[in-house]
Amino acid sequence: MSLPSKPGTAGALRELFFSRTRAERVALARQQFFEEGVRPSGLVGEAVLQSWMRCARAHGDRQRVVAFDPVTSSRLHATLNRNRELLEAARAELQSMESSLAGTDSRVLLTDAQGVIVHATHNPMAAQQPILCKTARIGVNIAEGVVGTTAPGIVASTGQAVTVDGAEHYFEILREMRCAAAPIRDVHGRLAAVLDITVESRQFGFDAAEVVALYATSIENRLLQAQSPDQLLLRFQASPALLGTPLEALAGVAANGQVQWLNAAGARLIGPLPEAGARDVQQLFGLSLAALLRMTGHEAARPVRLASGLGVWLRARLQARDGLDFRHAVAIGAAVEDTAKPLADAKSPIEPAAADFATAADGSLQGHSRKLIEETLAAHGGNIAQAARQLQVSRGTLYRRLKRWQQDELQP
Repeated sequence: MSLPSKPGTAGALRELFFSRTRAERVALARQQFFEEGVRPSGLVGEAVLQSWMRCARAHGDRQRVVAFDPVTSSRLHATLNRNRELLEAARAELQSMESSLAGTDSRVLLTDAQGVIVHATHNPMAAQQPILCKTARIGVNIAEGVVGTTAPGIVASTGQAVTVDGAEHYFEILREMRCAAAPIRDVHGRLAAVLDITVESRQFGFDAAEVVALYATSIENRLLQAQSPDQLLLRFQASPALLGTPLEALAGVAANGQVQWLNAAGARLIGPLPEAGARDVQQLFGLSLAALLRMTGHEAARPVRLASGLGVWLRARLQARDGLDFRHAVAIGAAVEDTAKPLADAKSPIEPAAADFATAADGSLQGHSRKLIEETLAAHGGNIAQAARQLQVSRGTLYRRLKRWQQDELQP
Protein backbone atom coordinates (compact mmCIF):
# COMPACT_ATOMS: atom_id res chain seq x y z
CA MET A 1 0.00 0.00 0.00
CA SER A 2 1.63 3.23 -1.12
CA LEU A 3 0.54 6.49 0.49
CA PRO A 4 1.57 9.91 -0.85
CA SER A 5 2.45 12.83 1.41
CA LYS A 6 0.65 16.12 0.89
CA PRO A 7 3.08 18.97 0.16
CA GLY A 8 3.21 22.02 2.40
CA THR A 9 1.63 20.32 5.41
CA ALA A 10 4.62 20.32 7.79
CA GLY A 11 3.54 23.48 9.64
CA ALA A 12 -0.05 22.33 9.86
CA LEU A 13 1.03 18.96 11.24
CA ARG A 14 3.16 20.62 13.91
CA GLU A 15 0.20 22.76 14.94
CA LEU A 16 -2.07 19.71 15.03
CA PHE A 17 0.48 17.74 17.06
CA PHE A 18 0.70 20.31 19.84
CA SER A 19 -2.96 21.36 19.89
CA ARG A 20 -4.58 17.93 19.97
CA THR A 21 -4.56 15.11 22.51
CA ARG A 22 -2.86 11.84 21.69
CA ALA A 23 -6.22 10.15 21.11
CA GLU A 24 -7.23 12.92 18.72
CA ARG A 25 -3.98 12.64 16.79
CA VAL A 26 -4.41 8.88 16.41
CA ALA A 27 -8.03 9.33 15.29
CA LEU A 28 -6.89 11.85 12.68
CA ALA A 29 -4.12 9.49 11.56
CA ARG A 30 -6.62 6.66 11.08
CA GLN A 31 -8.88 8.95 9.08
CA GLN A 32 -6.07 10.10 6.81
CA PHE A 33 -4.61 6.62 6.38
CA PHE A 34 -7.70 4.45 6.02
CA GLU A 35 -10.22 6.87 4.50
CA GLU A 36 -8.19 9.45 2.60
CA GLY A 37 -5.18 7.37 1.59
CA VAL A 38 -2.78 9.97 3.00
CA ARG A 39 0.35 9.04 4.93
CA PRO A 40 -0.21 10.54 8.43
CA SER A 41 3.43 11.39 9.11
CA GLY A 42 4.02 12.79 12.58
CA LEU A 43 0.68 11.69 13.98
CA VAL A 44 1.69 8.13 14.86
CA GLY A 45 5.08 6.47 15.18
CA GLU A 46 6.78 5.08 12.10
CA ALA A 47 6.71 1.55 13.53
CA VAL A 48 2.92 1.71 13.90
CA LEU A 49 2.50 3.23 10.45
CA GLN A 50 4.60 0.51 8.84
CA SER A 51 2.55 -2.10 10.69
CA TRP A 52 -0.69 -0.56 9.39
CA MET A 53 0.68 -0.81 5.87
CA ARG A 54 1.58 -4.49 6.32
CA CYS A 55 -1.80 -5.23 7.90
CA ALA A 56 -3.71 -3.40 5.16
CA ARG A 57 -2.16 -5.75 2.63
CA ALA A 58 -2.73 -8.86 4.74
CA HIS A 59 -6.07 -8.30 6.44
CA GLY A 60 -8.22 -5.80 4.55
CA ASP A 61 -11.29 -5.42 6.76
CA ARG A 62 -10.16 -3.78 10.02
CA GLN A 63 -13.71 -3.93 11.42
CA ARG A 64 -13.92 -7.70 11.57
CA VAL A 65 -13.93 -9.66 14.81
CA VAL A 66 -10.55 -11.26 15.52
CA ALA A 67 -10.55 -14.88 16.63
CA PHE A 68 -8.04 -15.47 19.42
CA ASP A 69 -7.87 -19.22 19.03
CA PRO A 70 -4.94 -21.22 20.42
CA VAL A 71 -2.68 -23.07 18.02
CA THR A 72 -3.15 -26.83 17.73
CA SER A 73 -2.17 -28.90 20.75
CA SER A 74 0.64 -30.57 18.81
CA ARG A 75 2.10 -27.21 17.78
CA LEU A 76 1.76 -25.87 21.32
CA HIS A 77 3.54 -28.94 22.71
CA ALA A 78 6.37 -28.51 20.22
CA THR A 79 6.58 -24.77 20.95
CA LEU A 80 6.82 -25.28 24.71
CA ASN A 81 9.47 -27.99 24.29
CA ARG A 82 11.48 -25.78 21.93
CA ASN A 83 11.34 -22.90 24.41
CA ARG A 84 12.07 -24.86 27.57
CA GLU A 85 15.48 -23.22 28.00
CA LEU A 86 13.93 -19.76 27.52
CA LEU A 87 11.17 -20.42 30.05
CA GLU A 88 13.64 -21.65 32.63
CA ALA A 89 15.86 -18.60 32.10
CA ALA A 90 12.83 -16.29 32.37
CA ARG A 91 11.13 -17.98 35.32
CA ALA A 92 12.56 -15.84 38.15
CA GLU A 93 12.23 -12.58 36.25
CA LEU A 94 8.63 -13.31 35.26
CA GLN A 95 7.72 -14.01 38.88
CA SER A 96 9.36 -10.76 39.98
CA MET A 97 7.72 -8.84 37.18
CA GLU A 98 4.24 -10.16 37.93
CA SER A 99 4.64 -9.41 41.62
CA SER A 100 5.69 -5.85 40.81
CA LEU A 101 2.72 -5.31 38.45
CA ALA A 102 0.13 -7.07 40.61
CA GLY A 103 -1.59 -3.84 41.62
CA THR A 104 -1.78 -2.32 38.13
CA ASP A 105 -4.25 -4.67 36.34
CA SER A 106 -1.51 -5.17 33.72
CA ARG A 107 -0.82 -8.58 32.24
CA VAL A 108 2.58 -10.02 31.34
CA LEU A 109 2.86 -12.01 28.12
CA LEU A 110 5.89 -13.87 26.79
CA THR A 111 5.78 -15.09 23.20
CA ASP A 112 8.19 -17.11 21.13
CA ALA A 113 9.81 -15.57 18.07
CA GLN A 114 6.74 -16.48 15.97
CA GLY A 115 4.24 -14.76 18.27
CA VAL A 116 2.81 -17.78 20.11
CA ILE A 117 2.23 -17.06 23.82
CA VAL A 118 4.34 -19.38 26.00
CA HIS A 119 3.63 -17.59 29.30
CA ALA A 120 0.73 -15.41 30.44
CA THR A 121 -0.21 -13.84 33.75
CA HIS A 122 -3.25 -15.37 35.41
CA ASN A 123 -6.16 -12.98 34.84
CA PRO A 124 -8.34 -12.52 37.97
CA MET A 125 -10.08 -9.51 36.36
CA ALA A 126 -11.59 -11.49 33.51
CA ALA A 127 -15.04 -9.93 33.84
CA GLN A 128 -13.63 -6.42 33.47
CA GLN A 129 -11.15 -7.39 30.73
CA PRO A 130 -13.04 -9.31 28.04
CA ILE A 131 -10.32 -9.00 25.38
CA LEU A 132 -7.47 -10.01 27.69
CA CYS A 133 -9.60 -12.91 28.85
CA LYS A 134 -9.44 -14.24 25.29
CA THR A 135 -5.88 -13.28 24.41
CA ALA A 136 -3.82 -13.80 27.58
CA ARG A 137 -3.66 -17.57 27.27
CA ILE A 138 -0.79 -19.92 26.55
CA GLY A 139 -0.93 -21.10 22.96
CA VAL A 140 -2.72 -18.08 21.46
CA ASN A 141 -0.92 -16.70 18.41
CA ILE A 142 -0.75 -12.89 18.59
CA ALA A 143 1.57 -12.42 15.63
CA GLU A 144 0.90 -9.42 13.39
CA GLY A 145 -0.29 -11.70 10.61
CA VAL A 146 -3.02 -13.07 12.89
CA VAL A 147 -4.25 -10.21 15.12
CA GLY A 148 -2.91 -7.15 13.32
CA THR A 149 -0.98 -4.28 14.87
CA THR A 150 0.06 -4.93 18.49
CA ALA A 151 3.30 -4.20 20.33
CA PRO A 152 4.41 -7.87 20.51
CA GLY A 153 3.42 -8.33 16.86
CA ILE A 154 5.55 -5.40 15.74
CA VAL A 155 8.52 -6.58 17.82
CA ALA A 156 8.23 -10.08 16.33
CA SER A 157 8.22 -8.51 12.85
CA THR A 158 10.96 -5.91 13.33
CA GLY A 159 12.99 -6.91 16.39
CA GLN A 160 12.59 -3.39 17.82
CA ALA A 161 10.92 -2.38 21.08
CA VAL A 162 7.67 -0.46 20.69
CA THR A 163 4.53 0.75 22.47
CA VAL A 164 1.07 0.60 20.85
CA ASP A 165 -1.67 2.69 22.43
CA GLY A 166 -5.44 2.36 21.96
CA ALA A 167 -6.57 3.07 18.39
CA GLU A 168 -3.03 2.57 17.12
CA HIS A 169 -4.03 -1.11 16.99
CA TYR A 170 -5.09 -2.07 13.48
CA PHE A 171 -8.36 -3.83 14.33
CA GLU A 172 -11.14 -1.79 15.93
CA ILE A 173 -11.81 -4.53 18.47
CA LEU A 174 -8.43 -3.83 20.10
CA ARG A 175 -8.80 -0.06 20.47
CA GLU A 176 -9.16 -0.34 24.29
CA MET A 177 -5.80 -2.10 24.62
CA ARG A 178 -2.40 -0.62 25.52
CA CYS A 179 0.75 -2.69 25.19
CA ALA A 180 4.52 -2.24 25.41
CA ALA A 181 6.92 -4.94 24.21
CA ALA A 182 10.66 -5.55 23.92
CA PRO A 183 12.77 -8.21 22.18
CA ILE A 184 14.84 -10.98 23.79
CA ARG A 185 17.74 -12.30 21.68
CA ASP A 186 19.87 -15.44 21.85
CA VAL A 187 23.64 -15.98 21.61
CA HIS A 188 23.42 -15.80 17.81
CA GLY A 189 21.77 -12.39 17.93
CA ARG A 190 18.49 -13.83 16.65
CA LEU A 191 15.09 -12.97 18.11
CA ALA A 192 14.30 -15.63 20.70
CA ALA A 193 11.19 -14.19 22.34
CA VAL A 194 9.10 -11.07 22.95
CA LEU A 195 8.18 -9.77 26.40
CA ASP A 196 4.99 -7.70 26.62
CA ILE A 197 2.97 -5.75 29.18
CA THR A 198 -0.68 -5.23 28.28
CA VAL A 199 -3.57 -3.46 29.97
CA GLU A 200 -7.23 -3.13 28.92
CA SER A 201 -9.68 -0.23 29.23
CA ARG A 202 -7.28 2.03 31.08
CA GLN A 203 -3.99 3.90 30.66
CA PHE A 204 -0.68 2.68 32.02
CA GLY A 205 0.02 4.48 35.27
CA PHE A 206 3.78 3.99 34.84
CA ASP A 207 6.40 3.90 32.09
CA ALA A 208 5.55 0.48 30.68
CA ALA A 209 8.20 0.71 27.93
CA GLU A 210 10.95 1.24 30.50
CA VAL A 211 9.73 -1.58 32.75
CA VAL A 212 9.41 -4.13 29.96
CA ALA A 213 12.81 -3.18 28.52
CA LEU A 214 14.45 -3.68 31.92
CA TYR A 215 12.97 -7.12 32.45
CA ALA A 216 13.57 -8.18 28.84
CA THR A 217 17.26 -7.32 29.27
CA SER A 218 17.44 -9.35 32.49
CA ILE A 219 15.84 -12.38 30.82
CA GLU A 220 18.10 -12.02 27.79
CA ASN A 221 21.20 -11.94 30.01
CA ARG A 222 20.08 -15.11 31.79
CA LEU A 223 19.36 -16.81 28.46
CA LEU A 224 22.78 -15.89 27.06
CA GLN A 225 24.45 -17.47 30.08
CA ALA A 226 22.30 -20.59 29.87
CA GLN A 227 23.26 -21.01 26.21
CA SER A 228 27.00 -20.81 26.99
CA PRO A 229 27.65 -23.81 29.28
CA ASP A 230 31.22 -24.42 28.07
CA GLN A 231 32.49 -20.85 27.86
CA LEU A 232 34.36 -18.31 29.96
CA LEU A 233 31.80 -15.71 31.05
CA LEU A 234 33.01 -12.12 31.42
CA ARG A 235 31.02 -9.52 33.34
CA PHE A 236 32.23 -5.95 33.06
CA GLN A 237 31.14 -2.33 33.37
CA ALA A 238 32.61 1.11 33.93
CA SER A 239 31.30 1.02 37.50
CA PRO A 240 31.48 -2.13 39.68
CA ALA A 241 28.11 -1.16 41.18
CA LEU A 242 26.46 -2.05 37.86
CA LEU A 243 27.72 -5.64 37.83
CA GLY A 244 24.92 -8.09 38.55
CA THR A 245 22.28 -5.64 37.31
CA PRO A 246 20.48 -5.50 33.94
CA LEU A 247 23.00 -2.83 32.93
CA GLU A 248 26.04 -5.11 33.18
CA ALA A 249 28.00 -5.98 30.05
CA LEU A 250 28.45 -9.67 29.25
CA ALA A 251 30.68 -11.64 26.90
CA GLY A 252 31.14 -15.33 26.19
CA VAL A 253 34.63 -16.61 25.32
CA ALA A 254 35.28 -20.04 23.79
CA ALA A 255 38.27 -22.27 24.61
CA ASN A 256 39.98 -21.11 21.40
CA GLY A 257 40.08 -17.55 22.72
CA GLN A 258 37.37 -16.22 20.43
CA VAL A 259 34.62 -13.96 21.77
CA GLN A 260 31.45 -15.81 20.76
CA TRP A 261 28.91 -13.17 21.77
CA LEU A 262 28.40 -9.85 23.50
CA ASN A 263 25.18 -8.54 24.97
CA ALA A 264 24.02 -5.05 24.00
CA ALA A 265 25.81 -3.35 26.91
CA GLY A 266 28.99 -5.26 26.12
CA ALA A 267 28.90 -4.28 22.47
CA ARG A 268 28.57 -0.62 23.44
CA LEU A 269 31.59 -0.77 25.76
CA ILE A 270 33.80 -2.77 23.39
CA GLY A 271 32.99 -0.53 20.45
CA PRO A 272 33.09 -1.44 16.73
CA LEU A 273 33.82 -5.14 16.30
CA PRO A 274 36.32 -6.50 13.77
CA GLU A 275 35.15 -8.73 10.96
CA ALA A 276 33.49 -11.99 11.91
CA GLY A 277 36.08 -14.67 12.58
CA ALA A 278 38.60 -12.15 13.94
CA ARG A 279 37.29 -11.62 17.47
CA ASP A 280 40.23 -12.78 19.55
CA VAL A 281 39.67 -11.97 23.22
CA GLN A 282 43.01 -10.19 23.51
CA GLN A 283 42.13 -7.92 20.55
CA LEU A 284 38.96 -6.79 22.31
CA PHE A 285 39.77 -6.97 26.01
CA GLY A 286 43.51 -6.34 26.03
CA LEU A 287 43.98 -9.48 28.13
CA SER A 288 45.21 -12.90 27.11
CA LEU A 289 42.90 -15.85 27.63
CA ALA A 290 45.33 -17.19 30.26
CA ALA A 291 45.17 -13.89 32.17
CA LEU A 292 41.38 -13.94 32.13
CA LEU A 293 41.33 -17.55 33.32
CA ARG A 294 43.56 -16.61 36.25
CA MET A 295 41.04 -13.93 37.18
CA THR A 296 38.42 -16.62 37.82
CA GLY A 297 40.12 -17.11 41.19
CA HIS A 298 38.70 -13.73 42.28
CA GLU A 299 35.22 -13.27 43.68
CA ALA A 300 35.47 -9.50 43.44
CA ALA A 301 35.67 -7.57 40.18
CA ARG A 302 39.14 -6.42 39.08
CA PRO A 303 40.01 -3.12 37.37
CA VAL A 304 41.47 -3.60 33.88
CA ARG A 305 41.83 -1.65 30.66
CA LEU A 306 40.19 -2.88 27.49
CA ALA A 307 42.14 -2.89 24.24
CA SER A 308 40.50 0.45 23.43
CA GLY A 309 42.03 1.97 26.57
CA LEU A 310 38.70 2.19 28.41
CA GLY A 311 38.96 1.30 32.09
CA VAL A 312 36.34 -1.16 33.36
CA TRP A 313 35.76 -3.47 36.28
CA LEU A 314 35.71 -7.12 35.22
CA ARG A 315 34.75 -10.42 36.78
CA ALA A 316 35.48 -13.75 35.05
CA ARG A 317 33.77 -17.08 35.65
CA LEU A 318 34.40 -20.39 33.95
CA GLN A 319 31.05 -21.93 33.05
CA ALA A 320 32.51 -25.31 32.04
CA ARG A 321 32.34 -27.82 34.85
CA ASP A 322 35.88 -29.22 34.54
CA GLY A 323 37.49 -26.61 32.30
CA LEU A 324 39.45 -29.26 30.40
CA ASP A 325 39.19 -27.37 27.11
CA PHE A 326 40.81 -24.33 28.73
CA ARG A 327 43.90 -26.07 30.21
CA HIS A 328 46.03 -25.35 27.17
CA ALA A 329 45.51 -21.61 27.66
CA VAL A 330 47.14 -21.79 31.10
CA ALA A 331 50.16 -23.63 29.73
CA ILE A 332 50.53 -21.25 26.79
CA GLY A 333 50.01 -18.19 28.98
CA ALA A 334 52.75 -19.32 31.35
CA ALA A 335 55.30 -19.38 28.53
CA VAL A 336 54.77 -15.77 27.46
CA GLU A 337 54.69 -12.49 29.35
CA ASP A 338 51.26 -11.58 30.70
CA THR A 339 49.70 -8.92 28.48
CA ALA A 340 47.20 -7.70 31.10
CA LYS A 341 47.15 -3.93 31.59
CA PRO A 342 45.58 -3.15 35.01
CA LEU A 343 44.58 0.35 35.95
CA ALA A 344 47.17 2.51 37.71
CA ASP A 345 45.46 2.07 41.08
CA ALA A 346 45.25 -1.72 40.80
CA LYS A 347 48.17 -2.84 43.01
CA SER A 348 47.26 -6.42 43.80
CA PRO A 349 48.37 -9.10 41.31
CA ILE A 350 45.94 -11.21 39.35
CA GLU A 351 45.55 -14.51 41.15
CA PRO A 352 45.68 -17.82 39.29
CA ALA A 353 42.55 -19.54 38.15
CA ALA A 354 40.75 -22.14 40.17
CA ALA A 355 42.66 -25.41 40.15
CA ASP A 356 39.80 -27.47 38.76
CA PHE A 357 41.10 -26.60 35.27
CA ALA A 358 44.82 -26.19 36.08
CA THR A 359 45.57 -29.23 38.25
CA ALA A 360 46.50 -32.60 36.82
CA ALA A 361 44.00 -35.42 37.14
CA ASP A 362 46.12 -37.17 39.84
CA GLY A 363 46.05 -34.10 42.11
CA SER A 364 49.78 -33.43 41.68
CA LEU A 365 51.45 -30.25 40.40
CA GLN A 366 51.94 -31.83 36.97
CA GLY A 367 49.40 -29.45 35.43
CA HIS A 368 50.92 -26.28 36.92
CA SER A 369 53.72 -24.25 35.37
CA ARG A 370 56.44 -22.81 37.57
CA LYS A 371 55.34 -19.26 36.74
CA LEU A 372 51.78 -20.01 37.83
CA ILE A 373 52.98 -21.49 41.14
CA GLU A 374 55.27 -18.54 41.80
CA GLU A 375 52.44 -16.10 41.05
CA THR A 376 50.22 -17.95 43.51
CA LEU A 377 52.85 -17.73 46.22
CA ALA A 378 53.36 -14.03 45.51
CA ALA A 379 49.63 -13.40 45.67
CA HIS A 380 49.57 -14.96 49.16
CA GLY A 381 52.73 -13.24 50.41
CA GLY A 382 54.80 -16.44 50.30
CA ASN A 383 52.41 -18.36 52.53
CA ILE A 384 52.77 -21.98 51.37
CA ALA A 385 49.62 -23.16 53.16
CA GLN A 386 47.41 -20.55 51.48
CA ALA A 387 49.05 -21.11 48.08
CA ALA A 388 48.59 -24.88 48.37
CA ARG A 389 44.93 -24.35 49.25
CA GLN A 390 44.49 -22.13 46.16
CA LEU A 391 46.18 -24.75 43.95
CA GLN A 392 44.26 -27.56 45.67
CA VAL A 393 47.34 -29.63 46.52
CA SER A 394 48.90 -30.55 49.84
CA ARG A 395 51.45 -28.32 51.51
CA GLY A 396 53.97 -31.15 51.41
CA THR A 397 53.60 -31.53 47.64
CA LEU A 398 54.12 -27.83 47.07
CA TYR A 399 57.04 -27.69 49.51
CA ARG A 400 58.81 -30.59 47.77
CA ARG A 401 58.40 -28.93 44.38
CA LEU A 402 59.88 -25.66 45.65
CA LYS A 403 62.76 -27.48 47.34
CA ARG A 404 63.58 -29.37 44.10
CA TRP A 405 63.66 -26.12 42.14
CA GLN A 406 66.01 -24.66 44.73
CA GLN A 407 68.30 -27.68 44.51
CA ASP A 408 68.32 -27.52 40.70
CA GLU A 409 69.37 -23.86 40.83
CA LEU A 410 72.24 -24.64 43.26
CA GLN A 411 73.67 -27.38 41.03
CA PRO A 412 76.63 -26.26 38.86
